[in-house]
Amino acid sequence: MRVYGVTGWKNAGKTGLMERLVAEITPRGFTVSTLKHAHHNVDVDQPGTDSYRHRVAGASEVLLASGQRVAIMQELRGAPEPSLDALLARLSPVDLVLIEGFKREAHPKVEAYRAVAGNPLMAPENATIRAVASDTPLDVAVPVFDLNDTAGIADFILHEVGL
Repeated sequence: MRVYGVTGWKNAGKTGLMERLVAEITPRGFTVSTLKHAHHNVDVDQPGTDSYRHRVAGASEVLLASGQRVAIMQELRGAPEPSLDALLARLSPVDLVLIEGFKREAHPKVEAYRAVAGNPLMAPENATIRAVASDTPLDVAVPVFDLNDTAGIADFILHEVGL
């Protein structure tokens, strides 16, 4: 599978860009999956549901299946967080996996950047960042796209991964 990342500091526009990229790339006939890293304790299940009760009772994994979707929840129970490679290996094959976060991993990335967030640009210090999607003009050694130029960013990513 081909992988490409969207990275940036908090409030840089990563999630919105990810959402727009999926919506832009899938109608072009490519299958896309996403992988997002969270720094906080996250729970996709709701207290009181049967699947939640299974996990709280001690299940290592709970697979929830319906006619619309399948969800697998795995409890780490003190085990280390899985590596990016281990997480990617769990995904079904697709044309492209877009990865949000994982800024220190070796895959190629586009940095989302909003000047108003007040954070430094990562691209000058991170060789895995191949382009920047920004809300302001920048003078950097990589291509700079308007943060809202979803089609242009998608074209760039697809070219980079050979699709």
